Amino acid sequence: MASAQRPASSSDSDRRYANIDERKRKRMLSNRESARRSRMRKQKQLGDLAEEVSTLQKENSQISERISAAAQRYIEMQSANNVLRAQAMELTDRLRSLNSVLHIMEEVGGYDVVIPEIPDPLLEPWQLPCLIQPIFASVDMLEY
Repeated sequence: MASAQRPASSSDSDRRYANIDERKRKRMLSNRESARRSRMRKQKQLGDLAEEVSTLQKENSQISERISAAAQRYIEMQSANNVLRAQAMELTDRLRSLNSVLHIMEEVGGYDVVIPEIPDPLLEPWQLPCLIQPIFASVDMLEY
C-alpha cells in the first residue's frame, strides 16, 4: 500500500494508459482478424453449399429424365401387351370356332377327331396352348 500513499506521477499514469490502449488496440486487431476469418469461412461454406445444390439439381434432373423414359417404355409395353392379349383372345375365339366345326364334322360325318381342350385365357393365361419359342430381348429393354 505504499503506492497508495504516494501520489501517482503523470508519467506513471501515461504509461498505464498507454499499456491499456496498446492492449485494447491488439484486442481490436485480433477481433477484426477473427471476424475476417469467420466471414471467409462462412463465404466458403456458402460457396460449397451452392455447388452442392447445383450438383443435386443436376442429378435430380437426370433422375427425372430416366423416370420419364422408363414411364414411356412402360406405357409402350403396356400397349403392346394389350395388343397381344387382344390377338390371343381373337386366336382363341378362332380356335373355338374351328373346334366347333370339328365337333360338327365328328357328329355328322362320323369322323373320329381329337379335339384339344381350350383353356380360358383370362382365367389361366399361363396354360394357353402354344409352341415353346425363345423370347428375344435386347439390352435396351432392360435399361432404366
